[in-house]
Amino acid sequence: MANPALKAAIARKDFILAPGIYDLISALIADRMGFPALYVTGYGTVASSLGLPDAGIATYSDMIGRIAQMAQMTETPIIADADTGYGGLLNVRHTVRGYEAAGVSAIQLEDQVFPKKCGHTPTRQVVPSDEMVRKIQVAVDARQSDDFLVIARTDARTAHGLDEAIRRAVAYGEAGADLIFVESPESTEEMARIGKEIDRPLIANMVNGGRTPLLPADELQALGFAVAIHPAAGFLSAAAALQTAYADLKANGINTDRTELYSFAEFNQLIGFEDVWAFDQRYAV
Repeated sequence: MANPALKAAIARKDFILAPGIYDLISALIADRMGFPALYVTGYGTVASSLGLPDAGIATYSDMIGRIAQMAQMTETPIIADADTGYGGLLNVRHTVRGYEAAGVSAIQLEDQVFPKKCGHTPTRQVVPSDEMVRKIQVAVDARQSDDFLVIARTDARTAHGLDEAIRRAVAYGEAGADLIFVESPESTEEMARIGKEIDRPLIANMVNGGRTPLLPADELQALGFAVAIHPAAGFLSAAAALQTAYADLKANGINTDRTELYSFAEFNQLIGFEDVWAFDQRYAV
């Protein structure tokens, strides 16, 4: 079930800084860092598990098992991307119930046309706002606990402008969304308008190389945001490290000082081998 710590922190107006996790290694490392929340990125999870782009290809079945495993193996509250709810209103109800049962603390639903696309890529389209309002109403009614938060994301800014994005955001808040996520504003001035005109806790999406300015947590809080997610920080840094390590190995036949490696002993501890060794000592013949 949902971890009530996330809702309580938002109610206290604590700023929530959430790194992106996309597999169990990233989840285990981030969980130890003391963040108030972790963000399961759809882009990173689809890329790491299927090797495919975040373009509406992954299904609920593709995602729920991985998300449930991340929630089971961590203690930090988890915010999880659920795309458009993986279908119509009945699908949204099923998705909300599944994410909540998996241990997620907040679910993110967006108003894109299916199949959706990553929010910082072109040619995204949105459904009529009243269709998204109904999805939010279904999501709120479907949850078992008020500690499970519903995040409504609008992708209207890119195709329809900021005025329409704010209009939709206000409507989604009135429909019952606990947090509002206006995707890909394109300047600090636009972010300031979002902070002033939407009376709900707000999410800022800090994507390295994306359409939105990258701002530190204190500046985002001053602009009126409550949560900052950094979905790409983990998988982009991991990809860079892998490219360096493999290129070093290929060029030199061994990993040299060019490659910074995580300690094997520490990785054994991270992944739980100490428990295995303790078990063996007690029970192995």
